[in-house]
Amino acid sequence: MFETTIRDGVLQAKSPGARWLLTGWSGGYTNSDAVYNVSVPEGWERTDLDTYVEERRQAAGFETAGPGLLTGVELQHAAGAARNGVRAVATVGLSNPASLPLHPDGSEPAGLIDTAPEPGTINLLVGTDRALEDGTLATLLAAVVEAKTATVQAHTGFTGTTSDAVAVATDPAGDPSAFAGSATAVGDAARSAVRRAITDSLASRMAESPPPETVEAADAGIVTSQDAAPFDP
Repeated sequence: MFETTIRDGVLQAKSPGARWLLTGWSGGYTNSDAVYNVSVPEGWERTDLDTYVEERRQAAGFETAGPGLLTGVELQHAAGAARNGVRAVATVGLSNPASLPLHPDGSEPAGLIDTAPEPGTINLLVGTDRALEDGTLATLLAAVVEAKTATVQAHTGFTGTTSDAVAVATDPAGDPSAFAGSATAVGDAARSAVRRAITDSLASRMAESPPPETVEAADAGIVTSQDAAPFDP
């Protein structure tokens, strides 16, 4: 699927002719030959995000334009994994963890935001060499997010962070696949690749900066502590 290059704090995932589905401020469906994961410095406060990604891409010498994700994690902690035509690259940090307790205690939530979030702390770029329709690509996104959540929770007890971002890609010229859920070859390979990439990036990051033991011990984060009101559908 895509080929990756890291230069000057910018990771390029290049796949000519690919169709992408991204979350985040630049999210949605797009046809792009490349997508970027950009590491930002501590104390970074820019709000013109598209302009910033473009500046960093050009400064790093990448000629191919494309949307980007932002991360506070330095890119030496990026990890990749591949299986059966699927590739995944992860950068994992946990400075702003999120937790979803099974039994909410009703306490007032802390850390809620309604402005632009911090740079994505767990970023994932995942691509398959199979051709997927838009709905199937969205199913792949769901499988990838599920794998991310399960892996991070198994290692840390957190479900993720408050600013995770994911980009998934398909090759329209590849062999078609009508489905991409967890029981399909595409979905199973993606789950496997995501699990390995997340695990390896987390291990690299933990060696330098162990994650907080709880959300309360972190500089920022969220515990979903309020319950919802049930109703009969």
